[in-house]
Amino acid sequence: MQEKCNNIVLIGPMGSGKTTVGRRLAENLKISFYDADHEIIDKTGVSIDHIFDVEGEEGFRKRESDVLEDLCRKPNIVLATGGGAVLSKENREVIKKTGAVIYLSSSVEQILRRTAKSKTRPLLENSTNRRKTISDIIDSRDPLYREVASVIINTNGKKLIEIINEIKIHLPN
Repeated sequence: MQEKCNNIVLIGPMGSGKTTVGRRLAENLKISFYDADHEIIDKTGVSIDHIFDVEGEEGFRKRESDVLEDLCRKPNIVLATGGGAVLSKENREVIKKTGAVIYLSSSVEQILRRTAKSKTRPLLENSTNRRKTISDIIDSRDPLYREVASVIINTNGKKLIEIINEIKIHLPN
């Protein structure tokens, strides 16, 4: 079993800002940034939508677990996970062991605004009621995010720099 790393892992629902915050935080700390979803796209050469279409959510989640395990072995990184990474118990264990886990918590309204124009959210693609879909996702995953989080940051109405400074306050020196 791997020993605990000094990574920073960002978790939270789609549209909570994991990629944007992660990229800027990594720049700020002068360490590498990885986005699990982008790594899956790079590895497979196809979009996440395509993986969902061909392999279903189960196929995607298997790929996600493999990528997460690889990324969590890297030392001293900022990692943005996919919103559903916490659905797997194994993923939650891997994430917890890798360092500081920051839950970027957002309201349904904020996520609705941030995902309004997105065409790359498979779980929203065929939704007839995006608000209800987002609300259901948050309701079902919130306890899992809380289970693995070392820190919970409410991102509602905050500027990017405020969120980053709040995260930095909670990091071990």
